[in-house]
Amino acid sequence: MRALALALALLLAPSDVHASGNGTSATGGNASPSSTSDASSTGTSSPSRRDLLKFDARSGLRPWVDPTTPNDKQVYVSSRGGKWDLVMSDEFGIPNRTFKPGEDHLWATVEKPDGVNGALELYSHDMAEVVCDKSDDGNSICYLSMKTIDEVNEITVYNEYTRPPSFQNVTFFYRAAMLQTWNKFCYQGGMIEMRVQLPGAVSKESGNPDYGKSPNARTTANDFYPTWPGLWLMGNLGRAIFSASTQRMWPFSYNQCDERVFPSYNQRISACNPNPGHGLNPFQGRGAPEIDILEGGGVGISSSIQIGPGFPPKYRRPDANLSIDIGYPTCFYSQDCKTPGANLPNVPTEFYAQRKHQTWYAGLRYTGNNFCEPDRNQTQSFAAIAASLKSGIKENRCTAATCPASNDVLSDLGFIDGNASLGHWGVNEKGTCFTTLNGYQGVFLCDPDSQNPLCLSPRNDSTAPTKTMAQFDYQMDAVSGNWPIHNAAYTSFLIYQLEWVTGDEGYIRWMLHGHPIFEIPAESILNVGQDETKSNVMRTFPEEPMYVILNVAVSQNWASHPPNAAAGLPCRGDGKDPVANRICDSFPMYMKIDYIRLYQDTATMAIGCDPATHPTRQWILDHIDEYTDDVNVHIDVNGGARCRTSKDCTIPWSKNLQFQTGFCNSRSVCECSNAYWGGPRCTFQLQLSSSSGEESAYGPPLSVAMVVAGVAFVATMLVVIVFARKRRAQQAARVEREEKNRLRKDADDVYAEKMPLTGADYEELETSKSSGHNPISYL
Repeated sequence: MRALALALALLLAPSDVHASGNGTSATGGNASPSSTSDASSTGTSSPSRRDLLKFDARSGLRPWVDPTTPNDKQVYVSSRGGKWDLVMSDEFGIPNRTFKPGEDHLWATVEKPDGVNGALELYSHDMAEVVCDKSDDGNSICYLSMKTIDEVNEITVYNEYTRPPSFQNVTFFYRAAMLQTWNKFCYQGGMIEMRVQLPGAVSKESGNPDYGKSPNARTTANDFYPTWPGLWLMGNLGRAIFSASTQRMWPFSYNQCDERVFPSYNQRISACNPNPGHGLNPFQGRGAPEIDILEGGGVGISSSIQIGPGFPPKYRRPDANLSIDIGYPTCFYSQDCKTPGANLPNVPTEFYAQRKHQTWYAGLRYTGNNFCEPDRNQTQSFAAIAASLKSGIKENRCTAATCPASNDVLSDLGFIDGNASLGHWGVNEKGTCFTTLNGYQGVFLCDPDSQNPLCLSPRNDSTAPTKTMAQFDYQMDAVSGNWPIHNAAYTSFLIYQLEWVTGDEGYIRWMLHGHPIFEIPAESILNVGQDETKSNVMRTFPEEPMYVILNVAVSQNWASHPPNAAAGLPCRGDGKDPVANRICDSFPMYMKIDYIRLYQDTATMAIGCDPATHPTRQWILDHIDEYTDDVNVHIDVNGGARCRTSKDCTIPWSKNLQFQTGFCNSRSVCECSNAYWGGPRCTFQLQLSSSSGEESAYGPPLSVAMVVAGVAFVATMLVVIVFARKRRAQQAARVEREEKNRLRKDADDVYAEKMPLTGADYEELETSKSSGHNPISYL
């Protein structure tokens, strides 16, 4: 009896003990936490949580896996032959599922103007939902539907890049959707797969010249695909389109401290800092690199990584000399530059040989989209290309007779995956659609006060500094391949895949239906050209915990854009152009996603947004205003995963541990039994904390709860009662703090109509307008 009383006392006491994972399974063995056991958490504007311990469900289902994923899709064999397990999937099978903050366990939509890349759209919560159609056999076919409409909205923004900073009215002509798993689900390494249909004007009524052609025919009618869809990843320390969170954070993948090579003031979390605070590791450089699985529309797709800091000028392709290429700074997109070396890195050979060091990245791997219909005129011979490279490229441009089909003369030309039957990387031996080196290779980023001559608009001496943000002036690199697409991308579903392996021996590989398209070996990023003084930066191959982003953008700057975008007009303009009218009549347009699945080698890869190796939680809590606003709050959702029975929604049982942490409700989604168990399947033991990060464990540590099952159940109920008052008091204090912050903010805002978009959001929009850079171009 004394032991029972002691156990009950321990269970009722607040505890800072972190559970160790020594539970037992339903079969009587050890109930080990799943491979997601790195403590992950989400910062919220309400009390945040820290997950103390994570289990698979009693049924054996992993926390983030959709139970309707087919049995034959539970394991994936990687391009290197490894067997990787399914660790996350979303089959989008629940009708009318929506994604406003607080509604979904995995995704959240964004309600915000897009302020990057000359965007013409607002993102709205109501533009994404799960839709179910009837197939010919009467069965339901469900998918995530992301809608884009033409609709004019005028927004007042505060632009910190004007001199002086000022309010501006900006017109957005479209509304679209963006979904993020930011601070909910992140991963480090794995193969992510998405089955997607891209948006376009593809009906007979649209007049699209591609209509009626073979699904394998090359897409040609660029204007009829006016949106810019994206499937991409970003490091959790930066939240996409919340630019206050990405300043001096995006797209860093840099863990060096060398002021001679790269001034540390540019990187917000620098390896030079012995005491960064905010739960971060000392002497560790951090950032938010980007991996684009797919972005672009029209006739081609871009797949890339974006990392920083980028190469200094002496290791880059030179800019066009505008006294030679008069008024044509972007001539490199079509290889029309007359300035020597300005079209492509390392072309012509003699010009670049004078540098005595390597230019750009070497050893990248390009191949073809073999689902396209071949074109005999584009067929190449490896022997001829090898001979041409050996003798040197004489012209100031590449042709199919002189260069690899990729236009990258330093690319890998070995056998694909070491298999001679697959042909050579970089050589178009089948005459198919082929991936090429992207002409866009990054941009130089600056704060408004910078006088660095590499800035697009450096401040002159006669202009007073605005002092609106911290100092920065640095180059970022886009390592990117463009690949032509075939009609099926817009008329049916294609499977896009990305393998990402971290570390010095890692790689990132883009695939279509299992066939390689483009690959970046880690060696290409780590072993870069150096002069005698070793003045080039040494980056880290991307290893940050990354979250998933799905969006459809619309811009005037890209090769694929709506009618009348360049003129700054709504889609139909004056309404007199019949082609424009037919394209615009095709709105709404939809990107449809059938499923998303992620596979990992669970021994070497991880999921979680706050791993000990790369913590993010406390930083986000301490800078929460940079990541959220009044209409984009971050709300943890306990439960919500799809389920078959209640065994999918509770921790494993044993003879010593038999209490239910959740159940499968009437909508076939998990619902948690109390506040101390959460996660998508109610199998994560939670520790609640305030938005300031101060922690207090309310629930019983699992190791103690196992002393006696009956006592554990009763004690859990008592904990709810005993600590309900404490929790209410903490919530009341939080509300009071938020109200004070709101009043202080209101006092600072001169204009009540000021929108969430700030100058920070506007930074890249201004950069894009000034540079005329087009991230992907098929001319």
